[in-house]
Amino acid sequence: MINSVKKFFASGTPWIWVNAGAVAISVIMTVGLLLLLAINGLNHFWPKDIMLAHYTQPSDGEEPLRREIIGERVDREQVPAERIIASGIPVSAEKPLYERELIKVGNRELNNSDFTWLLTDYLEDIRYPDNLTAFERREWGNFYGYVLEVRESGTAVASSDPTDPADARAWMALEERIARALAIHEEIDELEKDDIGEVNYALERLRLQRRALELRGEASEEALAEIEAEVAVWESSYEQLQTRLSALYEEVERDSVLMLAMNEEQTEIRISEIVRAYQPNRMHLGGKLFVYAQKLWEFLSDEPREANTEGGIFPAIFGTVTMVLLMSVFVTPFGVVAAVYLREYARQGFITRTIRIAVNNLAGVPSIVYGVFGLGFFIYFLGSEIDQAFYPEALPAPTFGTPGMLWASLTLALLTVPVVIVSTEEGLARIPRSLREGSLALGATKFETLWRVVLPMASPAMMTGLILAVARAAGEVAPLMLVGVVKLAPTLPINGNYPYFHLDQKFMHLGFHIYDVGFQSPNVEAARPLVFATAFLLVVVIALLNQLAVTIRNRLREKYKALDM
Repeated sequence: MINSVKKFFASGTPWIWVNAGAVAISVIMTVGLLLLLAINGLNHFWPKDIMLAHYTQPSDGEEPLRREIIGERVDREQVPAERIIASGIPVSAEKPLYERELIKVGNRELNNSDFTWLLTDYLEDIRYPDNLTAFERREWGNFYGYVLEVRESGTAVASSDPTDPADARAWMALEERIARALAIHEEIDELEKDDIGEVNYALERLRLQRRALELRGEASEEALAEIEAEVAVWESSYEQLQTRLSALYEEVERDSVLMLAMNEEQTEIRISEIVRAYQPNRMHLGGKLFVYAQKLWEFLSDEPREANTEGGIFPAIFGTVTMVLLMSVFVTPFGVVAAVYLREYARQGFITRTIRIAVNNLAGVPSIVYGVFGLGFFIYFLGSEIDQAFYPEALPAPTFGTPGMLWASLTLALLTVPVVIVSTEEGLARIPRSLREGSLALGATKFETLWRVVLPMASPAMMTGLILAVARAAGEVAPLMLVGVVKLAPTLPINGNYPYFHLDQKFMHLGFHIYDVGFQSPNVEAARPLVFATAFLLVVVIALLNQLAVTIRNRLREKYKALDM
């Protein structure tokens, strides 16, 4: 028996099963994590039914507090009785656990809080009236209630009876005016970001041009007069755009809606503040899917609002992808050149071995150290010198002497270059020496052999290094906080103004967005589902970038397979 057990272990079969089990556990944990992120994140965009109920809260020796509750049921949990009593609610200690529900009541201007915890036992008369309406607003979060009146310049144009769910006159008028307000807001955004932005950019360029002439002592009357003439043209254009913008703001502020909230509170809301309105209790599955798709698309394509707890995260997606692509452009040539020199040209000795040890050790340096180096060298030294040499007219305001996209990409390139060097060296070492000798025997120079034979065959290994570099760089947050990423930067680093790609501009990043929303948000309950959704999206973005690199690597591997054989 003992001999058979020894033979069994000596055969290596148990270790195969151990490895297989470890891989299976890793896959299950990874899939479970992705499912957790997806379920908790994507569920946030589903238009939930709006509950109407009465809540009777007991009190010591007084009449129970009875109030109306309107809102969405978000979560529920079991809470010990001692904890409930400690919060000031008198309940029976004989019952060990109480169930409480998290209700999103919205109406922040009336309730001072978007969410409230309520004991399920004291919720009574729960209903879901069809005419309960949800507003998603540009500020102050969601609003829940009944539509009473739609007003135009203070005059009621349509009204509905809140006790009659079939009365949809005010709702129909509201939908028309929301569509009108959204169209006007699109025109306002286009004017502010494109037209007026172009004018402001041109005026700033002319100011810098005038300042440059003064610094060089070339500020002649003719040159200044020419600049002043251009300034006058742009200022005239600005005044026209500003007049049009003021008219649009007056037009969009015309309409309002009178709402009946819980506990018979009435409030008037400007329709220009409403981003989306829907009545989920009245909607069928197809309607809810349509609203869900709208909200999900807004999350992917719009700008954030409400301290990053509402709206979209497109600037963060764009910033993450752009930074990773720039980092790849910087790190790949530098890493490949360093690996080629170490493997093909450098004399193999003590110094070369020391350099390889140093490269391997660099891969273990904490990322925040790279951030400090990037801040000190790239921004305070290199960026400041660039400003002194090429942008003196803008000083003391920095151009490149401040955190931005370029410095963030270079910092991450330094962070990931050891991975590329090691992977490329391994790929070069696997290429048979006979191929090099055959190329040299046919009359090719060493450089031609390297360029036409060795590097193409080592390209899959280079792509492997790039894949590892992308996987690490896309998720880094600590160094980026020092060299370019910010909480909110809705303006993209690419626009129609010269030089079109503004590498000096700060940007948003998905990793930092997760940190900011999860730990810096003033509205924790509203931010929690967005943390899951953004984390899931970050994993998807990294997976797509890696898949692109893997596809390129596989094609290169197939292309040079015959030579490798």
